[in-house]
Amino acid sequence: MTGLTLLLALGAAAAFYIVLRRMAFLEQELRRVESRIVALEEDGREPSARPASPAAAQHQMAEASVMAAEPPPERAARTEPEPRRPISESRQLPQFSLETLIGGKLPIWIGGAALVLAGFFLVRYSIESGLLSPSTRTLLAALFGIALIAGSEATRRLPATADDPRVAQALAGAGIASLYGTLYMAAALYHLIAPLTAFLLVLLVTGGALALALRHGPPTAVMALVGGFAAPMVAGFDAAGIGPLLVYLGLFTAALFGLAIHRGWAWLALAACVAGFAWINFLIAMLVARSDDLSAVGGFTMLLAFGASAALPATGAGNRWLRLAPLVAGCLQLAILAPALDFGWLPWSFYLVLAGAALILAWRDVVYLPGALAALALLLVLEMLAIGLPDRGFTPIAAILATALFALPGHVLARRQPIWVAIALLGTAGPLLVAHLRAPALLPAEAWGIVELLAAIATFSLAWRIRSETGNPMLVAATALAAFLAGLGLGQFVPGDWLSLPLTLVAAALAWWARRLRAPRLYALPAYPLAAALVAAALPLGALSELILASLSGERLTYPLLPSPAELLRELALPVALAIALLFDPALFGRLRRTMSIAAIALGVLLLYAIAKQPLAIATLPRFLAWGFIERAVLSQASLAAGWWLLRQGKATTIGHALLALGLFRIAWFDLFLLSPLLEQQSVGPLPLLNAAVLHLGLASFWLWTLPVRWRPGAALLVLLALLAAVRQAAHGDLLTGSIGTAENGGYSAAMLALALFWLWRGIAGGSRDLRIFGLALLTATTFKVFLVDAAALDGVLRILSFLGLGLALIGIGWAYGRFVGKGAVEPEPAI
Repeated sequence: MTGLTLLLALGAAAAFYIVLRRMAFLEQELRRVESRIVALEEDGREPSARPASPAAAQHQMAEASVMAAEPPPERAARTEPEPRRPISESRQLPQFSLETLIGGKLPIWIGGAALVLAGFFLVRYSIESGLLSPSTRTLLAALFGIALIAGSEATRRLPATADDPRVAQALAGAGIASLYGTLYMAAALYHLIAPLTAFLLVLLVTGGALALALRHGPPTAVMALVGGFAAPMVAGFDAAGIGPLLVYLGLFTAALFGLAIHRGWAWLALAACVAGFAWINFLIAMLVARSDDLSAVGGFTMLLAFGASAALPATGAGNRWLRLAPLVAGCLQLAILAPALDFGWLPWSFYLVLAGAALILAWRDVVYLPGALAALALLLVLEMLAIGLPDRGFTPIAAILATALFALPGHVLARRQPIWVAIALLGTAGPLLVAHLRAPALLPAEAWGIVELLAAIATFSLAWRIRSETGNPMLVAATALAAFLAGLGLGQFVPGDWLSLPLTLVAAALAWWARRLRAPRLYALPAYPLAAALVAAALPLGALSELILASLSGERLTYPLLPSPAELLRELALPVALAIALLFDPALFGRLRRTMSIAAIALGVLLLYAIAKQPLAIATLPRFLAWGFIERAVLSQASLAAGWWLLRQGKATTIGHALLALGLFRIAWFDLFLLSPLLEQQSVGPLPLLNAAVLHLGLASFWLWTLPVRWRPGAALLVLLALLAAVRQAAHGDLLTGSIGTAENGGYSAAMLALALFWLWRGIAGGSRDLRIFGLALLTATTFKVFLVDAAALDGVLRILSFLGLGLALIGIGWAYGRFVGKGAVEPEPAI
């Protein structure tokens, strides 16, 4: 019954609204014709025939208004331009003062309100005391309202009150409010008249209120507004049920909207909207446990929001946020009301209908676009709350309907405004993603994948349509959302440890799309699915991190800490390889390029490191003894060789420097300090010179020596280390651990002296200053070693011969250096 009553109210309100619009159109046409007639008369009239005073002009306008059934003079003055008058004859603005307000205006207005309250309290008193029967009470209330209206007409004609229209306005407003209250009492409280009769009488009273408001102006409308909304409180708001109350409120609000549209009173439509929402909140607070009544309140909320959104623009309201407020308020009100109704089909229907109205209004006027977007956002919040409940009820169907409701018009109208693109994207993906997140058991994984791939296609079609607008942020949003949906959909068809495959495909597609459009805003997008692939590979990455920390702290057996090769290749190989390949395009990754370069190189090196440790599989101490140094040397040489090649080619120099630095760090940290074969027993090979220690250091020096000059000091140091390693291996063989003997110590000195002499010779012969410096520095170090270390271990003739040989050698070196490098001929000493 309540639903039928609401439908009847909706139909009546729509019919009433159409009639009022027709009346307004006819009046506008009459006004236009009259203005043309007046303009023609003015053109043929002599200047002296024009009105001599404002009063005469106003009198003529009033007569024309009466003849053409026009609104009161203030309406005509507002819509028609007045004829030009001399400045001295212009209308003087009324002077406002506190005295005129308190002494002249407030008493009349307060008096009118007091009359309304007197009538209400009189009815309440008669009800509580039982003095009068229901029919008598109703009749007296009706007579009281009619008397007030008659009094307003009398005061308008009496000479004593004709000059002050406020008295008539107050009486007319009070009478209209009393009649509304009487009808509510007769129909809803006492059932003295049938619903159809009550409906017809409400239309009659509404017409009378419209006529009186047209006749008396805004004060009468204000009194009718206050009285009409306060009338249901006379006998208790729920004395006759919530359905009749809402019918009454709906009809009364529709009447106020019609009056506001007819007179152009935006304030009246806004006031009626605020009062209506106040009633809604009051009823929600009072009817928390009565779901049936709350459903009717939801229907009234929907009608009020839509009616106010349609009425405010028709009244001439220009403020866009003011016109948008009822729509957003209605959506928010229904969102608050839905949980109390257990998210059943009725509250969802109300919300979807109001959302559809918001879209229709947005289609006709861009002012309502933010309201449509807000309605969509609130709908997603409602879905998130409802779909996670054990009893989901109508929510899944509502999600499907919401997708169609917002996505279709969003895609169709996407070229109009960017907000339509946002509505299309959020409408396509929002309900789907919320449902998948909160209720994954609704569908099998494959079904989710198919639906998400279809949504990705629809979203990408939108990006394709706006592909020429490379600076449009919505192109980035559409592309990113399509990629996300595609990755999520493809991920439903693969096991969890194969997620890198769909994510890599999505990253490659994004790179292709960015290259095709050459849109700078798209260049960074491929980094995000690659980052997601790394997040999906958290387990193997965690194992590699543990391995690196253990290795840096000196752990000899790191192979057991490695993830399986299949796991590494499956989860890391594809995204890392794609990232490195995309780095060769200098435009891709945009602002994230440096970060992606570091991450891709680091992960690529880690991946290669893990793969390179597989062949030897050093998991025991004997295998570490046999292959530990050789494995480290091979890994370091691979890093040095790759860096050397990149630097020599002049490509990816940053990566080349990083790889070269990594190889040198490994030599310094592991081979010379932490796991040095001098301290930890490790096989280097039995062959002199052709063993791992000498070849490793010698080859490292070669890489540096063939690079630019700034790498020469490091190369020279590595040559010296390789030479010392050769002496050590010759003295100890395969294992380099052990003490230093006298012969070995002398071998170091001889090798250092030979290398210093070689560098000096090459530096002098080739004119290489850095070689000369290396030679002199090494010669100096060798001299100190001989004097401080070697000579201390010799006695007798050996000590004498060593010093003699060293002295002669140093003198010869000094003479040769001065002869070939210094000033040349020695200048003669000056004569005394």
